[in-house]
Amino acid sequence: MIYLDNAATTPLSAAAIKAMTEALTVFGNPSSIHGHGREASKLLRQARAEIAQILHTESRHILFTSGGTESNNTAIKGYALRHQDRGKHIITTAIEHHAVLETVEYLVEKFGFEATVIQPVDGQIRAIDIQQALRPDTILVSVMAVNNETGDLLPIKEIGQLLKDHPAAFHVDAVQAIGKVPLYPKELGIDFLSASAHKFHGPKGVGFLYADRMDFDRFLHGGDQEEKHRAGTENLLSILGMTAALSESAEHLEENLAHAQLLKDRLLTDLAGLDFYVNESPSSLPYVINLGFPQQKNDLLLLQLDLKGFSVSTGSACTAGTVQPSHVLQALYGDDSERLGESIRISTSDQNTIEEIDYFSKTLKEILGG
Repeated sequence: MIYLDNAATTPLSAAAIKAMTEALTVFGNPSSIHGHGREASKLLRQARAEIAQILHTESRHILFTSGGTESNNTAIKGYALRHQDRGKHIITTAIEHHAVLETVEYLVEKFGFEATVIQPVDGQIRAIDIQQALRPDTILVSVMAVNNETGDLLPIKEIGQLLKDHPAAFHVDAVQAIGKVPLYPKELGIDFLSASAHKFHGPKGVGFLYADRMDFDRFLHGGDQEEKHRAGTENLLSILGMTAALSESAEHLEENLAHAQLLKDRLLTDLAGLDFYVNESPSSLPYVINLGFPQQKNDLLLLQLDLKGFSVSTGSACTAGTVQPSHVLQALYGDDSERLGESIRISTSDQNTIEEIDYFSKTLKEILGG
């Protein structure tokens, strides 16, 4: 079988497996003061420092979580609820992951916040539209770095610059960007940044939140772990795997990006002669390739590819089990666009090969009769 759904999750890297295997005998609770606990606590501190170094920041800004969804919820709910006396207006975009959109919707429905949802213009989210939506009572702006369905790069740097003169906090869902592009939150004016290990060859169920200041309400209550900001015993084994995977990815950013571009170019070249279109903006990462085939139903195509041994998707893995219309493509092309039922997402990683792409293209052409 050939795996081409890396935007949903990635295989564990050899570095992550090695780090986790070596740590299997470290079972102490990092909060315990005895020797076993101190051993675990030392490894936890080292992991936090290593991730902080990769982000060009300090350890005190890194909060370990269970993944991107918890990080997003912690930043958005935690900050908005703590500072709602300053304003109850939130800005986000129509192409965000559901972990952001539904969190904002929760605040609107349950706590009376107001949300402005920025729509794409000519296939892109524009910083000028964020700027025009800002109000004196805007408390938070939440924008993803890279879209998980199309690979589009959002104007994070420009948004960070325009928010320098506004008191609103800036949250970036960087789940699809961390480990693929350099992101340094202090330099970009980012107050909160969410990441998830399983998107860069780390284990599932672990991630982190960068916070310029730990100025938010707790999302989880209980013990005093994570300097009293996130209750619950830290998942040390997974944290060490995440750190190893991120360190390896950070060391090979440029070559991995070049490899992804090579795979994308090869795929599009291989498919020459087929009737297809690409759902993307002029600014996108090559790791995600969203293709549409006129008059070809994507649910049937996915089934045929699966039977041939290929794992691809129609979009976000969080709608797995059913093929639902993509809210991202709806925002980009409209509710009635034929693209909603014709498009599939191929997403690669550094572990994929040219040979796999060639075989996939050959099989796809056979299925479509090209």
